[in-house]
Amino acid sequence: MNQHISPLSRAQDIVSEQLINAEADSVPEPRAPIFASRAAQIVTGLSLVLIAFNLRPVFSSASALLPEIIEQTGLSSFGAGVLTTLPVVCLGVFAPLAPKLAQRIGAERTLLGVLLLLALGTALRGFGSLPLLFLGTALAGACIATGNVLLPGLVKRDFASRTGMMTGLYTMALCAGAASAAGFTLPLQRMLSGSWSLALGAWALPAVLVALIWFPHALFRKVRTKHAGFKVEGLWRDRLAWQVTLFMGLQSALAYCVFGWLSPILRHRGLDGVTAGVVVSVSVMAQVFACLLVPSIAVRCKDQRLINVALVTLAVAGLLGFLFAPLSTVWLWAVIQGLGQGGLIAVAMTIIVLRSGDSHVASHLSGMAQCIGYMLAAVGPLLVGLIHSVTGGYGTTAILFVLLGLGVAIFGWGAGRATHVKARTIQIQRISA
Repeated sequence: MNQHISPLSRAQDIVSEQLINAEADSVPEPRAPIFASRAAQIVTGLSLVLIAFNLRPVFSSASALLPEIIEQTGLSSFGAGVLTTLPVVCLGVFAPLAPKLAQRIGAERTLLGVLLLLALGTALRGFGSLPLLFLGTALAGACIATGNVLLPGLVKRDFASRTGMMTGLYTMALCAGAASAAGFTLPLQRMLSGSWSLALGAWALPAVLVALIWFPHALFRKVRTKHAGFKVEGLWRDRLAWQVTLFMGLQSALAYCVFGWLSPILRHRGLDGVTAGVVVSVSVMAQVFACLLVPSIAVRCKDQRLINVALVTLAVAGLLGFLFAPLSTVWLWAVIQGLGQGGLIAVAMTIIVLRSGDSHVASHLSGMAQCIGYMLAAVGPLLVGLIHSVTGGYGTTAILFVLLGLGVAIFGWGAGRATHVKARTIQIQRISA
C-alpha cells in the first residue's frame, strides 16, 4: 500500500466512499460498473448533477416571495416561520429512511421516486392554497432529505476514478439551485401576472424533466438484496459525538436562517425584491468557493478549533452587516457571510470523518449529526419568524444570530479537538430475502 498518500486524500476518500453508502451498511461494494459507452457515463453524471440542482429551490424560492405570500394570504410571521422551518424538520426526520429504501428497491429507483414526488410536492405549492402550500413543502422536504443521503454514494460507486470532480460538480449544483431560485423566482412571479403560487409551482418543471432523463437508468439497474451490516455501540453516550452533532445543528440553524429569511430581511430594509434575491444568490455562490477550499485547509491543521471559531465569526458578522450596515455595503457582507457559512458547512462534514476511528463509526456519526442536527437547525428560521411576529421588525434577530454563533463557537471548539469518539464497531451478518 502507498504510504505517501496525503491526509487530505485520505479524508476525501473516507468522506466520498464510506461516509454514506445507502445500498449497503458500510460493506465493500463491487467495483464501479463499466458503462456501455462514454455517452452513457456522461448522461449519468449529468443526471446526478441535475438531480442535485433540484434539491435546493424549495428553500430559497419561498423565501424570495415570503412578503407576497404573507400579504396575499394573511399568513402570520410565525406561520411564515413554520413554513421556512418545515422542510428543515423533514431533513432530519426522513434522512434515516433513505438507506432502508435504497436497500429494498435500489438507490436509482429511490431517486426516481424522489424526483417524481419532489415535482408533486413543488406543484402542490402552485395552487394558491395554504394547506397545500404546507403539504407540498413537507413532501418536498422529505424527498430532499432522501436525495441528500443517496447522491454521495452513487457518485462514489459510479465515478470511482472521478469522485473529486463529481463531488465538486454536484456540490456546486446544490448551490446553483439555491442561488437560481433566490434570484429568478421574483422575476418569474412578475412574468406570471404576479402569482406567487405559480412562481413556486414552476420549479416542479425541472424536477419532471430530470425524472424523464433518469428513468431509463433507474429502470435497468439491478438491485442488490444481500448485504452484511455493522453495529456501532457507544456513540450516543459519547460527549464528543454530541459536540459534533450540536456543532452541525447550530451552524445549520444559521444556514437556514439565511435560506429562509435573508431576502425578507433585505427587503424590509429597503432593497427591491429582485436585488434582494441577487444578494442571496451571491452569498450562496460564495459558499461554493468556501466549500471547495476549507476542507483542504482543515485536514492539514493540527486540529480545527481556531478554524471553526474564525468561520462562525465571519458568518455572524455577515448577518449583522445585513441587519445594520449601510445598504451600499450589502455586497461585501454577502461575500463575507457566504464564505463563513459555506466554510462552516464544509468543516462540519469534514469533522465527522476526522473525529471517527473507522468508516463505520463515521457513517453512524454522520447519521446522528444530520438527524439530530437538522431537527435542531429547524429552530433557527422558526425563531426568526417568531421574533418578527412579536416585534414587527428584524433588528432583534441580531440577538438570536449572536447566540447561535456563540453556540457554534463553543461546540465547534470541542468538536475541533484532535481526538476520536469513543465508539466501537461490531460486525453482524444478515441476508435479506
